[in-house]
Amino acid sequence: MTSNPNHDKTGAGTSRDLAAQETKLAAARTRLILEKPFLGALVMHLPLKASDPQWCETTATDARAFYYNPAYIARLTLEQTQFVLAHEAMHCALSHFNRRGHRMKHRWDVACDYAVNMILDEERLHPPDKALMNAAYRGLTAEEIYPLLHEDPAEQTQDRHLFDNTPSQGQAGEVGESPSDGQETTENSQESQNQHGEGKNASGRDDSRPTGTEQAEDRHDSGRESNRESDRDTPPSSPQVQEAEQLDEQWKSRLAAAAQAARQAGKLSQSMQRLVDELLSPQLSWRALLTRYMMNAARDDYSFQRTSRREGEALMPRLYSQSVKVAVALDTSGSVTREELQSFLSEVDALKAQIRAEVVLHACDDRLDPHGPWHFAMWEAMHLPEQLSGGGGTDFRPIFQWVEDARLLPDLLVYFTDAQGKFPEREPACPVIWLVKGKTPTPFGVRIQLN
Repeated sequence: MTSNPNHDKTGAGTSRDLAAQETKLAAARTRLILEKPFLGALVMHLPLKASDPQWCETTATDARAFYYNPAYIARLTLEQTQFVLAHEAMHCALSHFNRRGHRMKHRWDVACDYAVNMILDEERLHPPDKALMNAAYRGLTAEEIYPLLHEDPAEQTQDRHLFDNTPSQGQAGEVGESPSDGQETTENSQESQNQHGEGKNASGRDDSRPTGTEQAEDRHDSGRESNRESDRDTPPSSPQVQEAEQLDEQWKSRLAAAAQAARQAGKLSQSMQRLVDELLSPQLSWRALLTRYMMNAARDDYSFQRTSRREGEALMPRLYSQSVKVAVALDTSGSVTREELQSFLSEVDALKAQIRAEVVLHACDDRLDPHGPWHFAMWEAMHLPEQLSGGGGTDFRPIFQWVEDARLLPDLLVYFTDAQGKFPEREPACPVIWLVKGKTPTPFGVRIQLN
């Protein structure tokens, strides 16, 4: 124990200093609710928890709460405090805690920070010093930023991401602070005391239990903002798989509710509206979407053609099937790798047999490949031609002109590209699917995002 009764080991120095930071955080949340109700509503789902600066140098989140170093909050302006609150809330709303997959943790954390900070920059919030900002990543998701970063980025995140934090000594289930600190941090210690049933005085009070036990027992109550909890000496354990899935669903619901409330108030920006629509739309892989559209192009139909006389004179509708003509175009300007082209063709080849498709393949950068086109019957396996010219600019007009001049009349045209090129002035007669690597929009047809 220290000689200063007001000392608090969360880093603020005194209980009075800690109260001042609590007031600043509350004021920042209130301003967010009034000025940016979408972000404010998300922030309100994160209880504020003062934490030990030994593990929480600035701020942190585990998708359950907002952890902060009071000394760090004291150095921020009110506008910067709004930013760090919104920063942690957006990590949760974007489900960064449940999307890393096989990716390297530090590289993923940096990508997540860039993605969040560029969104908040669009909202005109004021970042703290050393926040990761790069205009080149504006509008990109963490998944799209990740491959653009160095394998071991030199950048450091402004906060600590507890998405994959490994429990360390001193957390639940292990020995924590000593009894002399006035706290018990393990359930085993409490269970041992309960089993013996000793230490009660005449009034029935259990003197063997420390005076701060009631506060420690409430530490899992997500609705209470307790800023002096003894279990904050160590970082909380990260959500396990099942809990992460539950948190993912919770944050999606919170995201939808916050967007609806902000929209009704007329305070949801267009950029944020687009982001919410993308996040809440059904998340299907490009393979699943490509399958859906190709299957629709090849769906069976009914015919009233006259049947054989042996079947009678009546005209009854009957199900009939026919082969499908699919034109496939490859962008060989150099922005798409040969491995990506091969992966794409493998998917088309797998679908080709299912829908009884005849495929004509062509390649183009700013002009048609002189070695094409290549024709594949419905029973022939597709492969990427050995000789593919390319490396020039990108112009989509030669492909559409070729389709028109050759009178192919395909049931579907699938174009694999980054969409950064010259488009035809008018939409072609055949249905078009763009399988796009990157964020560039297309002026017509169905656009499928390739991540």
